[in-house]
Amino acid sequence: MQGIREHDWVERTGELFEAAMFQGDSSALERSDEVLDAVEAPLAMARGKVLHVRFLNDREENGRELELFERAAELYRRLGDAPGEADALFWIGCWHQVVKGDGTTGRPYFERSYALAKSVDDRMTMSYAIRHLGFADKDAGQLDQARERLTESVTLRREIGFRPGEAAGLVALAYLAAETGDRAAAFRHLDEAQAVAEECGAKAVSGWVEQARTLIGS
Repeated sequence: MQGIREHDWVERTGELFEAAMFQGDSSALERSDEVLDAVEAPLAMARGKVLHVRFLNDREENGRELELFERAAELYRRLGDAPGEADALFWIGCWHQVVKGDGTTGRPYFERSYALAKSVDDRMTMSYAIRHLGFADKDAGQLDQARERLTESVTLRREIGFRPGEAAGLVALAYLAAETGDRAAAFRHLDEAQAVAEECGAKAVSGWVEQARTLIGS
């Protein structure tokens, strides 16, 4: 049950309440839970993502972020919403890897997210999960595998027209190339990332490109 507008779910839950309360329809309670779960799940995801961006801006950890993503994963699983569950699993992994600096704990969440997203051809979530698996590989010193996964992420994003994400992925490949001593490849990736970012108006990514040029060139 997806895409419920506020007026629709308020009206629907009101009808189900009356059916349970006054008509003795006990099954209405379960149907009401399903409607409310379908509303709560995306709301929990949205709140969790807002908290994550705030963390990226101020580096102040808020444990509620994880609680929200875990709640969303539970609700999506209950609803049988595979794309939603895959997305929530990714963000749980991201909390462990990015907020807590624990890529080892985050890895199985990325793996489950990728597998579930692949089963329903959700290439956006696949691109995120495989990207962060690449980061985990990089941190573990598995640079060849990291390159394969980061490249797959860029390819997926290119296929679905996610241009800002494509540019961001190219920046990640540039850093990896620089780490392996291939500065020429690093700057090629940055040149391409800059062109894509300018084309789609991704100003933040353009800033990442300039920062990368400074760090790699130093």
